[in-house]
Amino acid sequence: MNAVAAPVATHPKATAIFTCVLAALAGLMFGLDIGVISGATQFIQQAFKISDHMIEWIVSGMMFGAAVGAVLAGWMSAALGRKRSLILGAVLFVVGSLLCGFAWSPYTLIAARVVLGLAIGISTFTAPLYLAEVAPEYIRGAMVSLYQLMITIGILVAFLSDTAFSYSGDWRWMLGIIAIPGALFLFGVFFLPDSPRWLLMRQRDDEALQVLQRLRGNPEEVQREANDIREQLRTPQRGWHLFLENSNFRRSVGLGVLLQLMQQFTGMNVVMYYAPRIFQDMGYDTKSQMWFTAIVGLTNVLATFIAIGLIDRWGRKPILYTGFAVMTVGLGIVGSMMHIGINTHGQQLFTVAMLLTFIVGFAMSAGPLIWTLCAEVQPLKGRDFGIGCSTFTNWIANMIVGATFLSLLNGIGHTATFWLYAAFNLVFIGFTFWLVPETKGATLEQIERNLMAGKRLRDIGS
Repeated sequence: MNAVAAPVATHPKATAIFTCVLAALAGLMFGLDIGVISGATQFIQQAFKISDHMIEWIVSGMMFGAAVGAVLAGWMSAALGRKRSLILGAVLFVVGSLLCGFAWSPYTLIAARVVLGLAIGISTFTAPLYLAEVAPEYIRGAMVSLYQLMITIGILVAFLSDTAFSYSGDWRWMLGIIAIPGALFLFGVFFLPDSPRWLLMRQRDDEALQVLQRLRGNPEEVQREANDIREQLRTPQRGWHLFLENSNFRRSVGLGVLLQLMQQFTGMNVVMYYAPRIFQDMGYDTKSQMWFTAIVGLTNVLATFIAIGLIDRWGRKPILYTGFAVMTVGLGIVGSMMHIGINTHGQQLFTVAMLLTFIVGFAMSAGPLIWTLCAEVQPLKGRDFGIGCSTFTNWIANMIVGATFLSLLNGIGHTATFWLYAAFNLVFIGFTFWLVPETKGATLEQIERNLMAGKRLRDIGS
């Protein structure tokens, strides 16, 4: 598995784009895994005759595996390399998908979902890292955004696939068919080059220069970038020691953790995992539930373009204010409609519209921006540690959300559950005002200097 150039593109710019697009397909696998369980749960519940609580464990098993995978991914990407880590993630994805399709008991299905989670945890850490290291500077932002877009596309494709199989109710095909795109991704990853940065980390300078030459083309640019990487590598990662020694770094790690908690407790993944159940509670039949779930996925994809277009115009905080406000209103009205009673077709459509409004609020704000901020606020020496902590938090919070939603519905009722998540979003507006910095136009070096100088978190982007 030595460094290999992509065989279908010979021009350096085309080679770089081809390489980045292929790596970004890891996001598609992530999205497929998130979306595919949503349409299958009601059929799994009927087949195995299991409780809502067991469904919660089947759903959240993936997030547990992802948390473990994210912890292991940092070591793996350094020891094995970015490419080999992506290969391992793709293998686990195919194996987990097939195990889901052939699961003979609820416990087997939980185990299979944990395997899928390991794959996703590895890939979600490694793919953005690989993209940032191989993408030329002029398309780096676009390629990282493409990864986020691929996640939403994967969710949409999974929802559409579930809708198609819902007519037969065959949940095994719903869960197992994503092994096919997983296998295609696995095949494609073998043609990716190793990361030049990782090769230089391993003192394989000649191979690193060869990869950079294929991706950049200009010998002067290749030498300049190689020198820049060598200079950066002279700053060793010492995150754990920095965390123990430096209170300012602990503040940035804490902010990253808080940001991920905010993202997960918006309630977005509640909708992603349980959309058909929510539409069922609005009075829709099975076919309508599945088609409305697909519309949720499409809305998520389209609204992501709003964030891509506005993030460097409006800035981070105005977009977060707007998103959290929209989500508060959307979920608040959904809860109110549940309280009043959804008795007519017009009331049904209005409630669906408010749920879709909530989706737009998330996809244009907290969805992509939280990940951007988590990377921006961490100082260079502790960036891997800080991002690792926030990523782990994301998956644990995701698991908590997935494992409690049906219990909340059954315990405190539909109205109180949606009002609870609306209240979370309202509180997050305050958190954004008091704690989140505006990083638009600020360099990472400026943010780090302000952080280490002890400035308030909300001012470190000034």
